[in-house]
Amino acid sequence: MAHDGQDMTQMTTSAILPDLLTLTRAAVPAVETVFERARESVRAMVTADGRVSGALIEANQTAAHGLAWLATYNQSLQQMQRWAEALEADGKFGEIEQLLHQIAFGEYLHQVAGGIPMNQGEVVRLQDMGLGWDALSGFQSSEVQTLMAQANSQAARTRLVALMEDQAGATMFGASGLDEELEMIRDQFRRYAQEKVEPNAHDWHLKDELIPIEIIEELAEMGVFGLTIPEEFGGFGLSKASMCVVSEELSRGYIGVGSLGTRSEIAAELIIAGGTDEQKANWLPKLASAEILPTAVFTEPNTGSDLGSLRTRAVKDENGDYTVTGNKTWITHAARTHVMTLLARTNPDTTDHRGLSMFLAEKTPGTDENPFPTPGMTGGEIEVLGYRGMKEYELGFDGFKVKGENLLGGEEGKGFKQLMETFESARIQTAARAIGVAQSALDIAMQYAQDRKQFGKSLINFPRVSGKLAMMAVEIMIARQLTYFSAWEKDHGQRCDLEAGMAKLLGARVAWAAADNGLQIHGGNGFALEYKISRVLCDARILNIFEGAAEIQAQVIARRLLG
Repeated sequence: MAHDGQDMTQMTTSAILPDLLTLTRAAVPAVETVFERARESVRAMVTADGRVSGALIEANQTAAHGLAWLATYNQSLQQMQRWAEALEADGKFGEIEQLLHQIAFGEYLHQVAGGIPMNQGEVVRLQDMGLGWDALSGFQSSEVQTLMAQANSQAARTRLVALMEDQAGATMFGASGLDEELEMIRDQFRRYAQEKVEPNAHDWHLKDELIPIEIIEELAEMGVFGLTIPEEFGGFGLSKASMCVVSEELSRGYIGVGSLGTRSEIAAELIIAGGTDEQKANWLPKLASAEILPTAVFTEPNTGSDLGSLRTRAVKDENGDYTVTGNKTWITHAARTHVMTLLARTNPDTTDHRGLSMFLAEKTPGTDENPFPTPGMTGGEIEVLGYRGMKEYELGFDGFKVKGENLLGGEEGKGFKQLMETFESARIQTAARAIGVAQSALDIAMQYAQDRKQFGKSLINFPRVSGKLAMMAVEIMIARQLTYFSAWEKDHGQRCDLEAGMAKLLGARVAWAAADNGLQIHGGNGFALEYKISRVLCDARILNIFEGAAEIQAQVIARRLLG
């Protein structure tokens, strides 16, 4: 393969640093030290009368959210090191993996020292967290200095992309580090996405159509909706790691398809964690088989991320059933579904999360002509930029009936706590969807960069184009390892709300950056609706908002770190 004016043999010998793992192993505690210094500094900023103050966290939001991002980078580099050393032990730490690892450390060390982008307009620096240059004393070591000076070089990025070109058609660039069984699952869903999803996704998007019911039926046969539901309830009883792989590959085909299983995952988690034995026996097998499709009905027009203050009311009658009144918004896949996990206020004397209850509210699936035929319920579609395959709706409830037996857990006032118990899985799954979207952007951009000729050569042979592709691949692997680690923790019964939140925070930023850079590589064509990258850009944008906006996510992480 010709790379204009470049001696690839020479680059092969010079791109990878000698003793790479020794260098990066020494860098991990240096970053950890900076993080711990920052945590002490920010904690001092937000402490009053010996206690961390919510008001002071809010007043010092840049510092607190910056700490969340620094913690995310700290954990990301730890997981990249764990990944690299595991591959090395298995004899699988090849040239492409070494380059991904090296560039990751070279770039993220510089960002820790000089400023971490929370988004494209907000960079958080150590001074924002009350630190001076002395906090970087550990960065003066020869190992860290070598990585910062040489690891993310143009030679390394160019060589990485040359290897990526050699691997055209590979499922991913670099070994995932997962076991063989999970990679077999990945291959199965990658093939399905390539055959059934990718050829049609852009049409579904442009026509703003619901994903065809045949796709849902095929995914049900493949076990998508019962993936993590225990076998005793008709599911496969597989790990959260398997859910990550499936979500990643389906979202790589189209985020709408990758998200079909999200609502089933949330509903099943709610029922497994908080349902009665009768509710588990009744609902879980139907969810697993996709006999019923669920939708999550939480958000209200005036509450947004402040779920604790929602006002939709559920009033109990003399028969023990409930009548629901209120409004909900941003309800995904609302029309075609059979049951709503509906959060409503059962105690009218409360104004916070303590008066909320969760219901498994049954409804009749609608049609295009009559999307909401159930008495007491109305709805209207919200037209959106992307993430269109299930559609978004505003819902109104006026005299809507819910059977008393469908109060989750049979006890009022537990709704918010029950919902909180699903956040870990939901955020892990969203991080996996983000990785899939980012990978899709890389797939599309790389193909275009190879095919498109300018000034007598392919775009991919221009260093700033190949550099963009290299950084997409590097950050996708970083986000992937952080996500897999949070899934591993969940699978091993460990609390992982912090790591799941970090994975979602980073994954969403990586997806947006990949889509934006992918469109930039397309130039003016990327702005044309006919090109797939325009859809991926629109789809990527939602990831920083749903399942906890980036700012809320950083706030939650910061409170945990400082508490």
